[in-house]
Formats: sequence, C-alpha cells, structure tokens
Amino acid sequence: MTVRELVDAEQPEQGERTDRQSWAVARGLLPEAGPRRTLAVATFVNQLGSGVFMVSAALFFTRSIGLSVERVGLGMGIGGLVGLLSGIPVGRLADRRGPREVYLLTLLCQAVAMAALVLVRSFWLFVLVVCVTELAGSASSAARAPLLRAVAGPRPTRYRAYLRSAVNLAGSAGALLAGLAIQLDSRGAYLCLVLGNALSFLASAAVVRRLPSVPPVAAPAGAPRRRALTDRPYLAFVALNGIASIQGDVLVFALPLWIVGQTQVPRWFVGATVLLNTVLVVLLQVRAGRGVETNAGAARAWWRAGWAFLAGAALIGAAAGRPGWFAAGLVLLGVTVFTVGEVLQAAGSFELRFNLAPAHAQGQYAAVAKWGSGLVGVASPSLLGLLCIGWRAPGWILLGAVLAAVGLAVPRVVRWAERA
Repeated sequence: MTVRELVDAEQPEQGERTDRQSWAVARGLLPEAGPRRTLAVATFVNQLGSGVFMVSAALFFTRSIGLSVERVGLGMGIGGLVGLLSGIPVGRLADRRGPREVYLLTLLCQAVAMAALVLVRSFWLFVLVVCVTELAGSASSAARAPLLRAVAGPRPTRYRAYLRSAVNLAGSAGALLAGLAIQLDSRGAYLCLVLGNALSFLASAAVVRRLPSVPPVAAPAGAPRRRALTDRPYLAFVALNGIASIQGDVLVFALPLWIVGQTQVPRWFVGATVLLNTVLVVLLQVRAGRGVETNAGAARAWWRAGWAFLAGAALIGAAAGRPGWFAAGLVLLGVTVFTVGEVLQAAGSFELRFNLAPAHAQGQYAAVAKWGSGLVGVASPSLLGLLCIGWRAPGWILLGAVLAAVGLAVPRVVRWAERA
C-alpha cells in the first residue's frame, strides 16, 4: 500500500462519512477509524506509561535504588547526551527501509531497556542502563517522524496538534496513577511503575503492528547522505527551537519552586497550575493548529508565541511580594498566557519541522531537530534555577524576553529557508 493509498483509505465518500462519523469524530475528539486513529491510540498508550515513570523516576532512583540526588542528575545528564547519538543513523534507516518496522524495533528496545532498570544496584550500572534507555528513546522519536508524516494526511500540523492534546491527557492520567504508588513509597510500588512503563512500550508496539507498512520515499539522485547536517537554515531553526524548548520546563520545574519559595501563594496552587496548563493544552492545541498550515502561518504563530511568553513570564514574576490571593491571581493569569504561547509555539514548530525537511529525509531531520531541545534540556534546570529563582522577578522578565526574541527571529529563518 502506498502512502497516498493509505491516506485515501481514510477518506470515504461524503455521504458515507456523515453516516459513519460518531459524536466524538464529528467534534474532533477522535480521529476517523484508520491509520490516524491507530497511531493516536499507540501514542496515548505509550505516553500513559511514560507519564507514570516520569513523575516517579527521581524517587525510584533515590529511594529504591539508593542513589544520591547528585548522582541521579549526573547519570541522567550523561544518558541524555548519549541518547542524541542514535537519532540520525536510526532516522536515516527509517527513511531508507520504512518507518513502521524500524519504529516497532525501537519500541521493543525501549521495553527491554526500561525493564532492565529493576536490576540496577550500582551507579555505573545505572548510567549504562539509562544510556541504553535514552538511546532507544531517541531512536524511537527519529523513526516515528516519517511514520507520522505518512499517516497524517494533507494537514499534518492539525493531526500533530491532536496528538499533543492526547499526550498531555495521557501524561496527566499517568501522573495520577504514579501518585498512588508514591504514596505507598515502597520498592515494590516503584518496581510496578517501572515495569508498567515497560509494558506500555510493548502494548504500543502491538497497536503499531496494525498499521500498514509505509514504503520509503525515494531520495533524489545525488542527494547528500547527511543532508540535515549541512542544511544551514534548518540548523538555525533547530537552534532557535531548542532555545524555545526551555519553556516546557518553566511550569513544571521553575514555577513550583517559585510559588513555594518566593511568593505567598498557597502551596496547593502548584497542583492547580499543572492542572490548568494541562486543560488549556487539551482544549486549545487542536484549535491553534487549524490556523497554522503553511510556513507563513507557522512564522506568525511563533511571533505571537514570543509575546505571550514575555507577558506570561512577567505576570508570574510580578507575584513576588504580593498578598496571597492577589499573587495567586497573577500566577493563574500568567500561566494562562504562558500556555497560550506554548500551544502557539508547538503548532508552529510542528509545521516547520515537517515543511522545512524534504520528504525523503524526515527521519534524519527529526533526529537533528531533537538535538536542540535535547541539549537545552540538559542545561535547563540550572538555567531556570539561576534566572527564575536566583534573579527573581528580573530573571522571569529576562526569560520572557529571550523567548520573545526567538519568536521574532523565526520568521526571518523561515524566509531564509524558503530562499534556499
């Protein structure tokens, strides 16, 4: 089955479509039956397990394995850097051999690597297993990109926005499940979370097997083998996208520390801000993606996102020294505006990561795109600690200004890429 046939198989006649669409499909809550829905289910299952593990990982490593916080941070940093190495070769393999089969293999590797964590007893074994886990995760992300492009249809950004809403919903559900085990605070409970995440990879692979095989897109004659590494406009976009990716840690890392240590906001507001962010992403991401279906639309989304980040960060920073409930209102308003920037930036990023990459090299370009966010992710806790906690309100404004500058720079890079 060709990619075109795969997509057309999901497009029944107009009269038939109206009869077959369920209430959820008609309102955009669920993709139509076919490859898009299958991949969405696989993504949801995968993220449900990942949400369980991400919330409990630090506690598992420290309280169950017995490692210090410093060693856990060092090991995970090493693993994150090593994981970036597997993206390009696996992405190229997915481009050349077909993404479905390669993606299945990476999911199985992730399941084995995650299950191996239950055997860890020492720091160096921990580093080794975390490196393997990160290598498999980076490979999986690179292999998934061309598969997603193949099944997404003529409007990939809109479908990717739907997937991001599903990912946020699954991650929140996983966090609630993890909370039950964390309350027990026993090795058995933590092992259940680790093995549950391993099983989620296997379950996701079982769902992905239902997808039809996607043939690779033939590369033009004379195309460079590592084109993504020499595509300067795309590398500039990757750098800007990487800097902007720090916003993903602002509300989950910097904001809780800010609320508890620097404001008079009640501590339980930490959970309320996470819930507010999740609900807004689920409600707004698909809508934000509807207006971002061209490079120009993506550039406008980045421009608006930059100003939203600046306004949201300034509001959050202004909460310091204010009376409790007034400060809480500023934080909630700031989180709302900041989340608007998040969904706009995500929609613009989805479109450009696909559009600026040639069809025959989606895998390797996706791997290169991961480098920016991966490198920034290693440094983001230290940077956010310095800016948002160390420098307090001026640091929040500086953070927002940096994100706004990125939003202003992306349209220039897009025009450069189109000329090239």
